[in-house]
Amino acid sequence: MKALIYLIFSVVLIAVSCTGRPPKEKAEILYFGGTILTMEDTAPQAEAVVLKNGKILFAGTKVEAHRYTDDKTKIINLEGKVLLPGFIDVHGHFTSRAGMMQAIDLFPEPYGTVNSIEDLQNTIRKYLKDHSVPANQPVIGNGYDDAIMTEHRHPTRDELDAISKTNPIIVIHTSGHASVANTAMLKLLGISESSKDPEGGHYGRNKKTGKLNGKLEENASFSALLSLTEKMSKQTGNAQAQAMENLRESQDEWLSYGQTTICDGRTMGESVALLEKAASEHLFKADVVYFPDYEYFKKDLPAFKPKYMKYNNHLKLGGFKFSDDGSPQGKTAWLTQPYLVPPEGQSADYKGFPIFTDQVLYDDLKTLFQNNITAQLHVNGDAAIDQALRVIGKLKEENIYRPELRATLIHVQNSRPDHIQKIKDIGVIPSYFSTHVYLWGDWHYSSVFGPERASFISPANSALQAGIIFTMHHDAPVTPPDLITAMYSAVNRKTRSGRILGPNERITPLQALKAITINAAYQLQEEERKGSIKAGKLADFVILDQNPLTIDPEQIRNIKVLETIKEGVSVYRRK
Repeated sequence: MKALIYLIFSVVLIAVSCTGRPPKEKAEILYFGGTILTMEDTAPQAEAVVLKNGKILFAGTKVEAHRYTDDKTKIINLEGKVLLPGFIDVHGHFTSRAGMMQAIDLFPEPYGTVNSIEDLQNTIRKYLKDHSVPANQPVIGNGYDDAIMTEHRHPTRDELDAISKTNPIIVIHTSGHASVANTAMLKLLGISESSKDPEGGHYGRNKKTGKLNGKLEENASFSALLSLTEKMSKQTGNAQAQAMENLRESQDEWLSYGQTTICDGRTMGESVALLEKAASEHLFKADVVYFPDYEYFKKDLPAFKPKYMKYNNHLKLGGFKFSDDGSPQGKTAWLTQPYLVPPEGQSADYKGFPIFTDQVLYDDLKTLFQNNITAQLHVNGDAAIDQALRVIGKLKEENIYRPELRATLIHVQNSRPDHIQKIKDIGVIPSYFSTHVYLWGDWHYSSVFGPERASFISPANSALQAGIIFTMHHDAPVTPPDLITAMYSAVNRKTRSGRILGPNERITPLQALKAITINAAYQLQEEERKGSIKAGKLADFVILDQNPLTIDPEQIRNIKVLETIKEGVSVYRRK
């Protein structure tokens, strides 16, 4: 078959009488026979692409591509499938997903089956029974979602106590910004009725009795989980070996969704050392870009500086992360106007809360920008967006922030129309969690923001019309590392109930693809080597079963990743 294909190419070549000397370099691999989407405006599609040493030698016509081949070239017929640049994850939580590999899956539809508090209780009970969990062993569940569960509220300490009074149990909200613990877990963590709220966090309390209801928000949840992880690691003899295996499984999940670059968007605790060990052992097939939490690692900045923007065995420090507020679907994001329906225990004027003062954020960002290091800022509520723009704008006026640093506003959910021009003028990049429209759009419409504010979440088209480079992300493990659903959501703006939420903010499939390829490469300061199919760039590809540009936009969610290729090597193939 290979000989026949080579003969056909030879006949075509003779027929058109190729001119010029054959290139000195010969291709190791040639792809042809399908749709090749390049993300390059000057040549949006190619008939063939040829590779050598993990890079693209040429992309263009079949005839020209053949000039790079010899009898050693592997010729691959795409057979009508679609090849495009590998998807780039600009904001996920790689190590968090790895750390949750052994957690009980509590996700609701469409990714899971836990659609009520009773489902949650039964799922954990079944896990305890099926795994013969010892009576005092801590148990972690992940992914419950009050926005989708029928009760539309968080479980309580008492409801977790009903599962087990001896097993310490903690369940993590799908946003990652809150959790709920039973009495045994609160005791294990040293949280008592007299415990004071940590800075940037809250312990939930029963409005009538004033007693802890088990809910932990923001820094209260983050610190509890870090403490629990450290306790459980000490009890497990093979903790590091298990952590490495979890990273392998997590990487395979990202690869199965077509991503050749993976982001760890808030590296905490021992996870930096774990990533570095994994890199030293050549575990990574994809590139991994990590952003340590600045507050956690502030004192270690001098040790991080030499690693900035330099790959070592596929691992790169891409900057630092700031979490400026919480989650809109979890109702901890910081707003300027009250939540439409305040969370249980809060008054009608509740607006969420900030994590930082302006001064703390100013001082920390000033240090980073003076060291020519960029930052990702988690900002969901419009008050948090205001704060980020206010602080970075001041630093720009003082000639400390420069747009070429490409600081990024992550999520930007509760954005307002007046933010758009400010984002452009200051020179930051908005990265939208567009899947919110599909998964939580109905919740935002009816409970979080109300119709007007909800219609402007993830305003990709407004950014596009203003000439702003924007990206999209999946925030895994808030969702699986699924950028195809993010693209579907940005193109259709359709909620799970079928409501069209902000039709004016729809973008085209091509614009959505650029947000997760060439624009994403730009955000990570890698546009010269990634994000499009062009000679000289890395041969990072994804092969899809359907063309996102030609199918019914309503069917984009059904597109399947058939193969993921990193620097010319197949690293995932759909079975």
